[in-house]
Amino acid sequence: MALLSFRSPTARAHPVTRASGSLEALLQGYSIEVMPRTADKVADFRALLPAGTRIYIAHIDGTPIEDMVHTARRLARDGFEVMPHFPARSIPDAQTLSDWIARYQDEANVTEGLILAGGIPETRGRFHCSMQLLETGLFDKAGFKRLHVAGHPEGNRDIDPKGGDRAVMDALRWKQAFSERTDAKMALATQFAFDAGPVIAWAERLRAEGIDLPIHLGIAGPAKLQTLIKFAIACGVGPSLGVLQRRARDVTKLVKPMEPTEILRALAAHKAAHPDSLIERIHFFPLGGIRTNAEWAIANGGPSAQPANTHPESTA
Repeated sequence: MALLSFRSPTARAHPVTRASGSLEALLQGYSIEVMPRTADKVADFRALLPAGTRIYIAHIDGTPIEDMVHTARRLARDGFEVMPHFPARSIPDAQTLSDWIARYQDEANVTEGLILAGGIPETRGRFHCSMQLLETGLFDKAGFKRLHVAGHPEGNRDIDPKGGDRAVMDALRWKQAFSERTDAKMALATQFAFDAGPVIAWAERLRAEGIDLPIHLGIAGPAKLQTLIKFAIACGVGPSLGVLQRRARDVTKLVKPMEPTEILRALAAHKAAHPDSLIERIHFFPLGGIRTNAEWAIANGGPSAQPANTHPESTA
């Protein structure tokens, strides 16, 4: 999901403390994102991820809904919380949305969703933004217990094509108001970032604007620098891209995996000093592979996977 694009001119520099923070605490309850085609390559998610981990299923335009539902069913049967994407621009009408919701619930008992515009420039039908999907009332009617929506720490050129973040902030105020009239728990999910400073400043600005939705911050898992640069450009990552570009000046680092240790330690220190921060959870994009990401999380204090001898039988 391409959520970030550039740094808002209103964002201020923010000093980031390097004091020791609780990285272990920050990694508790992390979520991770998969696609049906990447999920198919994993023999057993239970051997990699803690029981109950929230797994987002990315709906790339053109992916058959049957593939999405199959992945959701498999993950749900293995004891994970499943949160599929609902990309507005790829959904032609309310009947299709209702059908998708029904399929997820009938086959995987899904009650969570990431509601977003989607990464394609043209709409497939009547919807062009997440707010239109929410306004249908179909998620409420289906009894969804959790709804996540997009947050944009560095602005978004799709929403504010001339720069700035006026439309982005207006959308956030709408989402805040919606959260106050729904029983579903809501949070902001963001694209991956590589620099803690702008993210912390953004979270503080939201609080000052009266927006208190928890932030589930996107972080790229360990991957080769070249891979991270490719995905960052494709997803429109803004000032965070400078972190990668500076690292790329050292050619010896181009083929070495880059780990998210530095940004997460900075965020952990901030969270330890400001426990009321809106930054609540970490959401991993496993750009270097799901196993690599899971093993890194465990090695850095994250919860362990379920022991193999306690795995329930799976029918997936």
